Amino acid sequence: MVPETAVELVNELKTTMPVGEICKHLGIPRSTYYRWKKNHQKETSKQLIERKVGELCEAHKFRYGYRKITALLNQEIHVNHKAVQRVMQKYGWQCRVKVKKRKQTGQPYHIADNLLDRDFQADQPLQKLVTDITYLPFGQKQLYLSSIQDLFNGEIIAYSIGDCQDTAFVLDTLSQLPCLPEGCTLHSDQGSVYTSYAYQQEVKGKGITMSMSRKGTPADNASIESFHASLKSETFYLDELRNTTTAIVEQTVEAYIHYYNNTRIQTKLNSQSPVQYRQLAA
Repeated sequence: MVPETAVELVNELKTTMPVGEICKHLGIPRSTYYRWKKNHQKETSKQLIERKVGELCEAHKFRYGYRKITALLNQEIHVNHKAVQRVMQKYGWQCRVKVKKRKQTGQPYHIADNLLDRDFQADQPLQKLVTDITYLPFGQKQLYLSSIQDLFNGEIIAYSIGDCQDTAFVLDTLSQLPCLPEGCTLHSDQGSVYTSYAYQQEVKGKGITMSMSRKGTPADNASIESFHASLKSETFYLDELRNTTTAIVEQTVEAYIHYYNNTRIQTKLNSQSPVQYRQLAA
């Protein structure tokens, strides 16, 4: 008698006759049936976990490692992270994202002190902001992305996509900022667009205190650097979009920023998305 078949037969017939009598007809001891039933339940649970892990990995395009997949699963059922890791290794569902670094660009002109000093923690929204420009060399022409990120929750609160990284480009991003609290700090690198007179005057007019990285030290602005690396790794590099249209580049960036802000969970935010974290903290 095959164990799975025996368990299924007993489950079907136990409403009409005692389990012991069914086992006698099947020629198996009751203890054997209960052992088979226990093993069958374990296997069913294992299959359920494997299916859910696979669905989550596919839904997030294999951007997440086992820790984030575990955090998502634990919103429904309790699963140990080691079990999730084994499933992902078994089926080759590990995170496929590889971080791509960009080169430091921009020439210094008027330089502000490094007030942020790699302190990327903020106690409230809009207290500490960081900004940077990154290349988008994936379409028919070179595009650039200018972003401003809130260090409170990592949310991208302003961004611009353009084909020229001049002062007007970053001023457009700056103009999207909401009303800011007193004492807000905005940190950037020493790029000429940030050290320009026009940009510094606009920053001052908004009541923002400017902070700048030391020359040739990308780690001083690690948070926004990390976001730009994630954007490229989890979209263009992951989907192998090396040569596409300008419209698709723009759509990809816009869709990812919406995903990053509203859906993509972060371990440091208690496995919540930036928007969820901000809303719960309000």
